[in-house]
Amino acid sequence: AEPPILCLHGWQDNAASFIPLAASLPALPLLALDFPGHGHSAARSSDAHYYFFDWVEDLVALCQQQGWQQLTVIGHSMGGMVATALAAAFPELVARLVLLDSLGFVTQENSSGDQLRQGIVSRLKTPPRRKPEYPDLNAAATARLSQSDFTLQQALLLAERGTVASQNGISWRNDYRLRYKSVHRLTDSQARELCQAVQAPVLAILAADGPFVGKLATMQSWYQQLSVKQLNGGHHCHMTAAEEVARLLGAWLDYSDC
Repeated sequence: AEPPILCLHGWQDNAASFIPLAASLPALPLLALDFPGHGHSAARSSDAHYYFFDWVEDLVALCQQQGWQQLTVIGHSMGGMVATALAAAFPELVARLVLLDSLGFVTQENSSGDQLRQGIVSRLKTPPRRKPEYPDLNAAATARLSQSDFTLQQALLLAERGTVASQNGISWRNDYRLRYKSVHRLTDSQARELCQAVQAPVLAILAADGPFVGKLATMQSWYQQLSVKQLNGGHHCHMTAAEEVARLLGAWLDYSDC
């Protein structure tokens, strides 16, 4: 059977963020996953943390379990960074890579000690005794809306998948440990080396009002085969401008039904 097109969501989102895009690409075998600690996927064990490269290991294990190779992988934001690292280290698994408002990696220079300190201090803080609770889906979606660029209807998609019943209503499923600061960041040279190792052709669809378009001048030369498309909108352009993203994606993948 033909392997699916793997869709990887961003930090604090879940697989439902790809519902608008899937509706605009009914001919494609899209498979959206919840990363550990997000949506319906279990949190990591109490003695573990959320190291960036562990997401890559999760995907390699999944591909081995399913017998997948030469996948088309679509990643939004953090999902795009994870997909890039996967393609760099395991080129046999990734035939084509699509980055949705994502490019390169989050990097930091000359501050390893400070970054390590901030990460450890954030881990040692006493976690909240209880997650914030909301009376209904609308309230939970509205709270999520205040931190993003999409509509209430689109926030509801995330809330429907990403919340669970609690003592006084509902709360978000996401593991609170996802909010801990990272203990380590890649340097620019490390990030560039990873991007240069990606053998697959790459399509980056960047939002004019998103956080990555400003990095294009620096990072465009980091990839062996990079095509770039820009569109109006914010960071969650695959939700807010799903039809336009679908058109660009379908043309690049050469799917005539898109």
